[in-house]
Amino acid sequence: MNVLVAEDDKDIQEIVVNHLHSLGATVQLCSNGREAIQQLDSFKADIIITDIVMPYTSGLELLGIIKQKTNNKVPVIVLSAIDEEDTVMIAFKLGADDFITKPFEPQELTLRLKRLLQLNAKVA
Repeated sequence: MNVLVAEDDKDIQEIVVNHLHSLGATVQLCSNGREAIQQLDSFKADIIITDIVMPYTSGLELLGIIKQKTNNKVPVIVLSAIDEEDTVMIAFKLGADDFITKPFEPQELTLRLKRLLQLNAKVA
């Protein structure tokens, strides 16, 4: 499983990356949205995890770009401390496949990752 992670918070980066590595995933870590956009062409992600509030390009802007560049084929999980209903709804309207509010349990991330990958495999 190849996972592109766009997250600027060092503590969250460490938690997510360590957890994904424990699942056997190959992880491409980006510290901002601009880096994530650059990686979209060179890193073949099976799933993408993005924060919303990041430097240069927000997670919401990134979400729209991801869905356009991948023809809506790569599932995206938004992982954010912003849990306002309006923001969550905007993320889903832009194509988010799931939304996890920080703080979160790594086991919840695992379950949601596996569910989205299974659903994506059935569609492909």
